[in-house]
Amino acid sequence: MLEKLSKWKSSLSSQEVREDIDLANIPKHIAIIMDGNGRWAKNRGLPRIAGHREGMKVINKVVRKANEFGVEVLTLYAFSTENWKRPKAEVEYLMKLPERFLKKELPNLMEENVKVRLMGSVEELPDHTKSAVTEAVKKTENNTGLILNFALNYGSRSELMNAMKQIAKEIEMGTLSSKEVSETLLEQYMMTAELRDPDLLIRTSGEIRLSNFMLWQVAYSEFWFTDVLWPDFNESHLSEAIAVYQKRARRYGGV
Repeated sequence: MLEKLSKWKSSLSSQEVREDIDLANIPKHIAIIMDGNGRWAKNRGLPRIAGHREGMKVINKVVRKANEFGVEVLTLYAFSTENWKRPKAEVEYLMKLPERFLKKELPNLMEENVKVRLMGSVEELPDHTKSAVTEAVKKTENNTGLILNFALNYGSRSELMNAMKQIAKEIEMGTLSSKEVSETLLEQYMMTAELRDPDLLIRTSGEIRLSNFMLWQVAYSEFWFTDVLWPDFNESHLSEAIAVYQKRARRYGGV
């Protein structure tokens, strides 16, 4: 099993990446688990928040490159429902990052026609974080380019449970019949109801797991794992992931 998983990692050269990118076969939705900020900082003898600060700087580069390639949706796992377990000071810093990022980058996102979107439990976020993301969503709602979907205070199991509870409630109320329940119906109650499922899932830092991220939506996604820590991730790594994606045959259970 580990041998198979290791094959999902790649070491294509920059030259191979440049030659292999087919602009007619770009994944429409890319989801990224941005991992490794803490280890990046630890390797340099710095506090963990330094890694988060550097990791934030990477987002703009990745958004630009994805937009350049014609990617339609870029989902970034920014903060999970489990991340509240981290030290209080670290959590407080993480909750300030969306505000800092959007304050600096919102004009650029507007210029590039990027539409900011949020999925997660917004109610539990601090007011300053909630205000920043709400403003960004509002100001970019009419943009028609790449959708930058932040998974903030997001957990896939919680998302699935909430969707099933809503369906169960409607069945109890008599507004929905159990016979109407299907995969298509369930998807309408998910936080990604307006989005297509990810074609490509990227995880940085060498970890090979989903960490409660879009468990339903990535059922047929292609996975690409890299040992590169998120603060060191750049446009070339994104290009490499896309080049590897394009070499795979997506059969969706068929032959």
